[in-house]
Amino acid sequence: MKGVRFATRLEYFVIGVFTLMSVSASHARAQGDQTHALTSNHHGPAGDPASALVKVVRESTERFRDVSVAEAEGYALMFGCVSGPDSGAMGLHFVKGSLVGDDVVDATRPEIVIYEPLSNGRMRLIGADFLVLKDLWDAKHAAPPELMGQLFHLFEAPNRFGLPAFYTLHVWAWKENPTGTFVNWHSKVSCDAFNPQ
Repeated sequence: MKGVRFATRLEYFVIGVFTLMSVSASHARAQGDQTHALTSNHHGPAGDPASALVKVVRESTERFRDVSVAEAEGYALMFGCVSGPDSGAMGLHFVKGSLVGDDVVDATRPEIVIYEPLSNGRMRLIGADFLVLKDLWDAKHAAPPELMGQLFHLFEAPNRFGLPAFYTLHVWAWKENPTGTFVNWHSKVSCDAFNPQ
């Protein structure tokens, strides 16, 4: 019940943010850099489960390279730009509240798409984040979630996001991360260019 109430509040928040963004003076935020090719060996040899997951995520988020498409499909910016404790960041999280409120883990339907702010005011798609509330997941499953062999990370509550405990899996499918494809923090992402206006 608590998870359902949270999901409902999150969805109202997302709708409110989306409405405010639609009403306010908009500025062009199309994808900045369209050259996002990753080297073929970055995610392991062909047939590697990591490569397969990255491929699915890239195919299912390709259309979100233009952030306005993500917004039109119900994703809205939450949490500002999330920077790391020492170096790197997570970037801008565009969340789809209706997906957060379920206990489904689907590689083709990420709860969050992640962007990096660029110095020219645009945003570049860098990855996806799969998120499920711990209470919702644990009520129906004996083990923590995993996606195509990748185990989710647990964020306990309280946390910096003000969320109840949740499981999460970042997939840096659009920008290579030297410290790993599925780690929480991206060592080559910065929030320095983020301007909330």
